Amino acid sequence: MDQLAQFDAILDARSPSEFAEDHIPGAINCPVLDDQQRITIGTLYKQVSPFDARKLGAVMVARNVANHIETLFADKPKTWQPLVYCWRGGQRSGAFTHILREVGWSAKRLQGGYKSWRGHVIEQLNIVPKPLRFTVVAGPTGSAKTRILEAMQAQGQQVLNLEALAAHKGSVLGDLPGQPQPSQKGFETLVLEAISRFDPARPVYVESESKRIGQLRVPDAVFQGIQEGNWLRVQASMEQRVQFLLRDYDYFLSGPELEQQLERLKESCGGETVTRWKGLAQSKDFVTLVAELLTQHYDRFYLRSMNKHAEGAAHSSFVTDDLSAAGIAALAREIAASAGG
Repeated sequence: MDQLAQFDAILDARSPSEFAEDHIPGAINCPVLDDQQRITIGTLYKQVSPFDARKLGAVMVARNVANHIETLFADKPKTWQPLVYCWRGGQRSGAFTHILREVGWSAKRLQGGYKSWRGHVIEQLNIVPKPLRFTVVAGPTGSAKTRILEAMQAQGQQVLNLEALAAHKGSVLGDLPGQPQPSQKGFETLVLEAISRFDPARPVYVESESKRIGQLRVPDAVFQGIQEGNWLRVQASMEQRVQFLLRDYDYFLSGPELEQQLERLKESCGGETVTRWKGLAQSKDFVTLVAELLTQHYDRFYLRSMNKHAEGAAHSSFVTDDLSAAGIAALAREIAASAGG
């Protein structure tokens, strides 16, 4: 794994669906068999014979690799050195590598394939987070925590934005429109890629998160590092929080999904309350709706989680009455200065 950077390109020979689930960062998907072809070959292998499956597979692989050479690799010089991998470093990457070598390129095959990469990710996720010094930005929903982290990152601080990596805002209403979450494996690869760049001598700023962000689980060692980190609290008025959320969730409040998502709160808030909130949404009284969601749902769970975490622990507090872009940028600088960032 420590030799990956030596290659000019990393070629993922697996099918598009396998690549979409997870892949080595920076890899290019060059399937030797697409998803439908894999099904065809697999069915033939089981229902007819391995020989017939390999014969047809060889034709498909040769055609697909020829297409990659004609399109993706047409301008590559003789000195080009690609690394090829498939699921286990077997037939797919072996055939691909052989053809590239026959052309004259110094192609190599990744020993163990994607399976070895996945083992590397699991191993490193237990090691890399341990020396990092997490500074945790906490605060009730609407305190602009994610925007504060984005401002800190723009100001040159080390930031682990887990919600951005997870494509989710972390709350029960946190789905992003038209943007599905990555797979669990893909999320873990993104987290490892991010934390591997950090300097352990400098603080790493992260948002207070629960164990799950939408459908994804935060890796154990990262979650433990956050729980044991230096926590600070952002405090803003209810009015500021409501106004911030109206801006930050404008796409959601004006869309048809709001009432559907409110249904998810029936168990914790009761059917009568949810019916009232749907009425507020229908009448477009979003100020009242957001304020009630905060006081009757989000703040209750936030205080419970903070009390559970903070028994006996000291927390720095940062009070703000300005959650505009300029106010958030100023708060980010204040937090970084206090934390020695």
